[in-house]
Order: sequence, then structure tokens, then C-alpha cells
Amino acid sequence: MYLATYEPWKLLDQFRRDIDQVFGHSPEQSVAGDSAIATSAWVPTVDIQETPQQFVLEADIPGVDPKDIDIAMENGVLTLKGERHSDRQKEEKNYKHVERVHGTFYRRFSLPDTADPEKVTASGKNGVLQITIPKRQVALSRKITVEA
Repeated sequence: MYLATYEPWKLLDQFRRDIDQVFGHSPEQSVAGDSAIATSAWVPTVDIQETPQQFVLEADIPGVDPKDIDIAMENGVLTLKGERHSDRQKEEKNYKHVERVHGTFYRRFSLPDTADPEKVTASGKNGVLQITIPKRQVALSRKITVEA
């Protein structure tokens, strides 16, 4: 007897991907959630971690030289922009199937007021861009007792 798993949403998800492909949207465009603004042909996937001392953002950018990425922070908004180049146009006749997306990317992230824009650092290694945003030292709340 053969057992088949029933996945009711798989067909709907495939339909959405097919519609996106018809209208020229890439799968990478759907990874940008509500916390980010994606305004380009492709967007690198990003993980954001918060610790008590800092925010750490890691973006997958294989094939992009970290020196070619512009990072800016203004009014609590972190902006990443760059471009992944492709040699595909030179040898287009030899390609049978192409999935890797190329072109410019542009992403923006809203950060809380506790982020310190003066101490942001960035490094790139093995196709991963890591941006560290320290938190400001804010005054801790204290309990005030009412005297009778």
C-alpha cells in the first residue's frame, strides 16, 4: 500500500509562484517582510538578531564584493544597496537554465531609537554581510516611592 502525504497549501503556493513568474516577479522579492522595504529586482535574504547590547544583521550576498555595497543609516533607517553582476549576456547561447538573479538590490530597515548610528560596523566574509549596530546606553527606569 502506498501512503501519500496531503499538503493542501502546496498547490496554492505553486499557483502563486507561477503567477509571480508570469508577471516577472522573482522568488527573492517575496522574502522581504513587513519589517523591510524592498525596492529592487532582487533582494538578499536577511536575518536580524537582537541581543541586550546590539542588533546584528546578516545578509546573504554571494557574488557581491563587500566593498561594492553602500550602507547608510539616517533617521533610524538602515539602507543597503549594491549590485550583483552577471557574465550571462556574453555567453547567453550556452545557458540551458538560469535561476541565479543578478542586478541591483536596495533594502531599507527601520530600527528602534535605541540603535546607535555612530557606532555601526560592517564586515563581509564567504558571501555574508554582517552589520553590527550597538544599542545606546539609555537611562534605566527606576521606581519612585511616594512619601506619606
